[in-house]
Amino acid sequence: MLARGPISILIGTALLLPSSAYGQAPEGTLSLDTYLDWESVSNPKISPDGREIAYTRTWVDQMKDSRPSSIWIMNRDGSKNRFLTSGSGPTWSPDGTRIAFLDEGDSGSQIFVRWMDDEGATSQITRVELSPGNLRWAPDGTQIAFTMTVESPASEWSVTLPDRPDGAEWIGDPKVVERLSYRRDRRGYIDDGYTHIFVVPAEGGTPRQLSDGDWNHSAAEWMPDGQSMVFSSLRVEDAEHVWRESEIYEVVIATGRINQLTTRHGPDGSPIPSPDGTLIAYQGLDFHDDTYRENELYIMEADGSNSRRIASELGRNMGNVTWASDGSGVYFNTSMRGTQNIWFAPLNGTPRAVTEGNHLLSMSSIDRRGRVVGTLSAAHEPGDIVSFDLSRPGVVQTLTRVNEDVLAGVTLGGVEEIWYESVDNYNIQGWIIKPPNFDSGKQYPLILSIHGGPHGMYNTGFNFGWQNHAANDYVVLYTNPRGSSGYGSEFGNAIKNAYPSQDFDDLMAGVDEVISKGYVDEDNMFVYGCSGGGVLTSWVVGHTDRFAAASANCPVTNWLSFVGTTDGASWYRNFEEFPWDDPSEHLRRSPLMYVGNVTTPTMLMTGEGDLRTPMPQTEEFYQALRVLEIPTLMVRYKNEWHGTTSTPSNFLRTQLYLRKWFEKWGRPRPVTQ
Repeated sequence: MLARGPISILIGTALLLPSSAYGQAPEGTLSLDTYLDWESVSNPKISPDGREIAYTRTWVDQMKDSRPSSIWIMNRDGSKNRFLTSGSGPTWSPDGTRIAFLDEGDSGSQIFVRWMDDEGATSQITRVELSPGNLRWAPDGTQIAFTMTVESPASEWSVTLPDRPDGAEWIGDPKVVERLSYRRDRRGYIDDGYTHIFVVPAEGGTPRQLSDGDWNHSAAEWMPDGQSMVFSSLRVEDAEHVWRESEIYEVVIATGRINQLTTRHGPDGSPIPSPDGTLIAYQGLDFHDDTYRENELYIMEADGSNSRRIASELGRNMGNVTWASDGSGVYFNTSMRGTQNIWFAPLNGTPRAVTEGNHLLSMSSIDRRGRVVGTLSAAHEPGDIVSFDLSRPGVVQTLTRVNEDVLAGVTLGGVEEIWYESVDNYNIQGWIIKPPNFDSGKQYPLILSIHGGPHGMYNTGFNFGWQNHAANDYVVLYTNPRGSSGYGSEFGNAIKNAYPSQDFDDLMAGVDEVISKGYVDEDNMFVYGCSGGGVLTSWVVGHTDRFAAASANCPVTNWLSFVGTTDGASWYRNFEEFPWDDPSEHLRRSPLMYVGNVTTPTMLMTGEGDLRTPMPQTEEFYQALRVLEIPTLMVRYKNEWHGTTSTPSNFLRTQLYLRKWFEKWGRPRPVTQ
């Protein structure tokens, strides 16, 4: 067992934990019920003439326990901001006379088109059985391309039963699975369909399928002449193609002929044609067996020739790659060191930052005059639509303030960025959120939050959950240990065949760094995380007893059983050997193998529909803790897939269960006189 210091139960001592009840923060701070009035904005698109911006606005429906969306529109300067229609993902037609969007139709999610004149007529233009997505207007505005899942063809292994008696009710046929990487829906049923590309007349009609076969295709981008589209695709019938390769293709609209444009051994994807159609920008990598590698940005001729790299080591992915109107290069979003900003990569030259700042700035669209619209979130800014001109990127105008009303009179916790040194001289970035009425002379309980992925990245954006914990008098610490994205390929790949390992040391060094500041109550420190954070939380409690309580949410606790039950096969690549060849490494990295060391009260919370880190992973650790008589609790969330917060009421439950568990097992200490 791990050594654990004695807890003195003294006469005259009292439990000194947060002053407020776990359900309600003090007046003037961020209370949990504020979440029920929370709104978010996304996907702003500027009209082709640059005069209006359409965007998606999402809120909490308290009656239906859901987050419905609607489309709003405003003038370029933010004036005349008003509701337009229900739905999401508005996309302007090339001439700006219409928008296409998704909304619920008479048989599930469908494509709609609304005219942007005074009449505002709206037409449902698809009536498909499965949800369409990735809408793209043809350059002449006559067609809309989209992607949709197509059910697999009947298996050759189907069988014909003897005739059933008249009126007999027999159960349906079984699902026959023939490939390595299959998918399951939220109920756990097998869904082994393929994603294909379609076009439909913009006035409505019958969609035409342009691709087929056992492939999954990405969003298709129109070439400027409207004669063809480019897309990336990967074959799904064997592991080699599933996890190592995808290529870029062109499909000719008139004939459906498909031409392959890239051929290297390694993944290529996200093709974006230049304004004149002579070049294609795309992202890719040479084949590697690392668990983490940051994408590189390339350009090639439209026929796939003369490929050359123009940017690398600028974050894991370049988001929303957009060509400059003169074709001189591409703009893109990139996330590095906890921030997100916009960069420009010229065709010839060195990439440069267009914007700078300690925020999450995401570009959504650029008009012909160089005006950009996007979203921005920062430590104390929940996220709104912003605009700026590429000629003056330092002057950012905020166009919406959707949560200004609910935050009126609310004092938020201060956020401090820290850097500290860990083992092997690794420099680790993290952040501390302090209670709103922070007093440096007091000592506060600490919550360590661990991100998932494991190649994820905590950032400088607003986080309601952490601010609500801080409002209840907790200091919150969140860090990016080795393995996190946004710090280069070497940093991200540092946990290859070593997860968990020294990322644990990075987390503990962060805790030590905050303790050194003198305001943390070392007897009352808590830890939690989901997914990769659940892995590390269950690892933490098996390797230290410094935390008073923990919550391992949606964890992996046994790598040996995990690889055969998760909804993807990529996790095989995290180990040098298959588990049936040599199980030793899988066992050595499994938190379950160290459960005999655990003395920390440990709760587990997982969604019942979780397929990425399946419920049995939670059950194995829970059962072991119960057998060992370690205080534990298993919370099984309804209507949740990977995580516990997608349903609004489950977000509230997660916040409350965490704090109730931490307060239940908080360690008593003497009351200061």
